[in-house]
Amino acid sequence: MSEAPQPTTAAAGQSSSRVLPALILAMLSFSVVQTAVVPILPSLAKELGVSGSNITWLMTANLLSAAVLTPLLGRFGDLRGRKQMLLISLAGLVAGSVLAVSTHSFTWLVVARVLQGAGGGVLPLAISIVRDELPKEKVTGGVAGISASMGVGSGLGLVATGLLLEHWSYKSIFWMGLVFGLIAFALVALRVPKDPVVDKEGGADPLGALTLAGWLSALLVAVSQGNSWGWTSNKTLGLFAVAAVVALIWGIIEVKVKHPLVDMSMMSRPAVAFTNLAGLLIGFGMYGSFMVISNFAQTPARLTHYGFTATVLHAGVMLLPSAVGSMVAAPLGAVLIARRGPRLPLVLGGVLGAVAMAYLATRHSHEADIYTASAIFGLGIGLAFSAMPAYINGAVPVEQSGIANGMNAVLRTVGGAIGTAVMAAILTGDTIPRLPVALPTLNAYEHAFWTAAAVCAVAGAVPFLIRRIKAAAPATELSGEQTSSPELVKTDA
Repeated sequence: MSEAPQPTTAAAGQSSSRVLPALILAMLSFSVVQTAVVPILPSLAKELGVSGSNITWLMTANLLSAAVLTPLLGRFGDLRGRKQMLLISLAGLVAGSVLAVSTHSFTWLVVARVLQGAGGGVLPLAISIVRDELPKEKVTGGVAGISASMGVGSGLGLVATGLLLEHWSYKSIFWMGLVFGLIAFALVALRVPKDPVVDKEGGADPLGALTLAGWLSALLVAVSQGNSWGWTSNKTLGLFAVAAVVALIWGIIEVKVKHPLVDMSMMSRPAVAFTNLAGLLIGFGMYGSFMVISNFAQTPARLTHYGFTATVLHAGVMLLPSAVGSMVAAPLGAVLIARRGPRLPLVLGGVLGAVAMAYLATRHSHEADIYTASAIFGLGIGLAFSAMPAYINGAVPVEQSGIANGMNAVLRTVGGAIGTAVMAAILTGDTIPRLPVALPTLNAYEHAFWTAAAVCAVAGAVPFLIRRIKAAAPATELSGEQTSSPELVKTDA
């Protein structure tokens, strides 16, 4: 397997200006759609006439779908072509948005969120396309921009939700997703060329795909519903047991089949394994912290003597600096990776996330505290997201780029599900007595902020478990053909 020849300078510049904006918009589309419903779940429960515990299925279904489909679409992109799979991924997002705007049924809305989860395939596919299409000197910046745009879209989605609800119904949120998805689909179709890197020697692994979907489904449902079912209930513990058993079976299958969905030897390389651990921890911190900050801002101060009685829009604006921070992080992360390698931005990402959450744990009396922490946190998240693909792409051959980055995205999603569940458990476990509604104590919020700070700090320490980065050996010295991306240093994995 070898990569297509690098384009000439003029062609490369034209390719970058055409391809990269389309890929970044595709990533923004999914991240906006995924997080936009988070602040309106309570109002959606009233609108649709369902319980507060059932309404969380609108997030659980989307997370589950994204977790299952992301690695599958990434692997099929490696096998059959990245552009084709990227269009299928965006088509799922568009189809889900069409269904969401056309139904008033909770059940069909859950189905719509499942379809939208197909957009999770955008991240690994877009990163693989960048490796194919951009000249080597632009790949690091392109990958950093796409990965950091996940944090940008999450912040923008929260603001856009509040803004739309100020003037229209909740349906406008799904109309926004539809418009974003259609534009992204059109740009990808028109601007992204058919990719030259296809793993024609690979094969399908249906049993591996089925077992991967099985253990991810059991794990995410248990984590997402643990607060409402009870963490020691038979259903929750049973699903955790099923997830463990099926994950073990999946690992055995992947080791033994000729063409595994996920190459376990690749996943066990230190640069991949520890980067995936960092991804899980950063996902925990990002999704968990966004939920806690949004809830804290919307807490009625007259009842609790903390919080800011913010509307959904106001709470989203408080988180807007996180999107700005992630925007700044993309070019900054690319520069740091080019000069120092991916370790520094990944460490800084965890440290800045920890600093932001520790700041909120000690200072939260003024809105300026939220804005400050949000900006620092967004910068950290953006740096971490920009560094993870650089680590992975430097450690895996190009024909495994899609599945490798797909599994990293899955672990971010799993981390996010665990983070929101843990934060919710902390907040609901310590509430103010004798109030008409159950509201967490200030101590509960402080504990949640400290928990997020600790997790981010651990994420910042994980890169030191990866051995030093060394320059990649020329392809001809490795195996007579190119086996890894030429634009990134090779990790000592």
